[in-house]
Amino acid sequence: MIKTIKEIREETGAGVVDIKKALDEAKGDRELAKKILRQKGQEKAGKKKNRTVKEGLIGYYLHSNGKQASMVKLYCETDFVARNNEFKDLARDLAMQVVAMNPTDLNEEDISEEIIEDRKEFWKKELVEDKKSEEIKRKILEGKANKFRSEKALMSQVFIKDSSKTIEVLIKEKITKLGENIEVGEFIKFEI
Repeated sequence: MIKTIKEIREETGAGVVDIKKALDEAKGDRELAKKILRQKGQEKAGKKKNRTVKEGLIGYYLHSNGKQASMVKLYCETDFVARNNEFKDLARDLAMQVVAMNPTDLNEEDISEEIIEDRKEFWKKELVEDKKSEEIKRKILEGKANKFRSEKALMSQVFIKDSSKTIEVLIKEKITKLGENIEVGEFIKFEI
């Protein structure tokens, strides 16, 4: 049992007491316990969402080819967390994500409806020769628009280092682990 708790702690960063409670609730099922911990972590992160973030740092990443770089403002509540290596690593990972995945906006709702409508016009032209009903075509367009939003918004992108989570989930996990609200501010990508 102690070995299992230690392994789950290394994987999740959750507290020993929380891990033990999750294992008890899951009747020893390790994967279910991790799922319970994630769920409780999401709830904790949600409670911290409205707390003021006034500290932080700028994370940066320069790609090995020297032709792409990015910077990301990452905010937290205290200077103590801003100096934490895990917070610094998160800032760097987010900057790497920006270089790799080229998001245009922070959240899906930030993406301009004009851009979505322009894209829909392009997709409609692709569907002209398709023999599907108008209802099916409409659903295809909505699906393409939703996919476009999730690919272009940083928070809904799949994390490049772990495809099982989005950037939003990654940040919520860090909020739970570090015990403070964390928010992404501006980001920018440079390219030659």
